[in-house]
Amino acid sequence: MKDSNLFRDDFIIITGGPGSGKTTLLNEIQKNDYNYVPEVARDIIQTQISSEGDALPWKNVKKYRDLMLDKSIESYISALMNPQKHPLFFDRGIPDTLAYTRLINIPISENLESAIKKYKYNKKVFILPPWKEIYKTDSERKQDFEDAVATYKIMFETYKHLGYELIEVPKMKVEERASFIIKNVVNCSSIL
Repeated sequence: MKDSNLFRDDFIIITGGPGSGKTTLLNEIQKNDYNYVPEVARDIIQTQISSEGDALPWKNVKKYRDLMLDKSIESYISALMNPQKHPLFFDRGIPDTLAYTRLINIPISENLESAIKKYKYNKKVFILPPWKEIYKTDSERKQDFEDAVATYKIMFETYKHLGYELIEVPKMKVEERASFIIKNVVNCSSIL
């Protein structure tokens, strides 16, 4: 693979703070014959816990961030190798790693800066706002709702700063949210 910048207009990010309904929404979108690339963070956390590793957001944040970047790049490249007939959705994108870096206030690595420039997605990014009524913590999501709000704000600012156009997904039933996104994708000539 060439070492030039990659831009995939058919790679569409769905992002937002934790617990805003991204995975549930993506599962609903998948019922409409669209595939998606799962979020890497949960897999990293599960793997680190089961192997007693320390690359966790509550232990070694830098190591966790670097692993999140590596896995996000792997997901992007894997998607390149498996072409889809429809746009492909991503449960978070590489820019989320930059937002996380800013959120936890650690230095931005050269690898992260390089990846942000190299791996590009569709300019339209769907962002889910914090939604207290559906927010839940679990063994991998330990942040409280205020942390979810702060994460959303930094995600929004980061994507805007990188030149992405954010489309906020309204708070409504999951089927309606999926329909909202699919209609926006189908009606947007820059996505198809």
